[in-house]
Amino acid sequence: MDITLLKTFLEVAASGSFVASADRLYVTQSAVSLRIQRLEDSLGKPLFTRSRAGAELTSAGREFEKYALSMIRVWEEARQQVAIPEGYTRSLTIGAQYSLWPRLGFRWVDALQARLPDLNVRAELGMPDRLTRFLMEGVMQAGLLYMPQLRPGLLAEQILAEELVMVATFPDAAVETIYDDYVFIDWGSEFVVAHAKELPDLTNPGLTFALGALAGEYVLNRRAAAYLPARYVKVHLDSGRMFLVPDAPRFPYPVWAVWREDLDPAIKQAARATLLTIAKGAEAAGASVIDALRDISEDHIVEVLGDDHLQ
Repeated sequence: MDITLLKTFLEVAASGSFVASADRLYVTQSAVSLRIQRLEDSLGKPLFTRSRAGAELTSAGREFEKYALSMIRVWEEARQQVAIPEGYTRSLTIGAQYSLWPRLGFRWVDALQARLPDLNVRAELGMPDRLTRFLMEGVMQAGLLYMPQLRPGLLAEQILAEELVMVATFPDAAVETIYDDYVFIDWGSEFVVAHAKELPDLTNPGLTFALGALAGEYVLNRRAAAYLPARYVKVHLDSGRMFLVPDAPRFPYPVWAVWREDLDPAIKQAARATLLTIAKGAEAAGASVIDALRDISEDHIVEVLGDDHLQ
């Protein structure tokens, strides 16, 4: 069985769209259609019902989905096991969104290596859709995401109560006068909606980044203001390179750990324990920033994300 066909099938099943799947797989829509057709020809059954609204699994497609997941998982396990370097006996691939590697993901890797010296660790980077696909396919066994999508075989738990706060690279910044220096960082659709409601005058600043905390590097080197994670900005606040903006609303943006259900229990126990320890430290750093913001503002918090976003 061609693994590429199986991965394409799972992508279409997850997105419900041949067009969206083509974008995520970096191929043409006709290539996606051809792969699905080849798979259907091999099985002798239609796997999707096509319509203008998208693609929906048939009963045969729903039945085949669990086998496709199983076959890809076995393939990935074999591929990773063969690739384990000499001197290591176990392997774990973890992934995280761009903003979650600094001061969280990297420290998790350090703690994992210290606790399990025989564990070969591989790290992946990407947006939520890519990381979720890797988790489903078994390419990754654990991931750190802001907005996880639950899929068969995956478990999610909140590990960090992240908050987004407005900071500026110059003192005495004020929400009412910051427009010319404001940089909009797109933290997802829920944030965009809440931000527009709370700060309507800052909805079209002329510059938008969809880079998460990476945009912090841009902000740091310019006269600018933006929303960034509290734990991320603490070191820059302490060094005097950034300043909190008084009375700016805070936006909760929790961090989730997503685990494959079939992850080796011993590895998961160690990975979870080390991650929770690292997350506790990161949360403490963020909490100190929130306390400082409260001292200079009226407490203003906006509910952005909750458990109901999990699908």
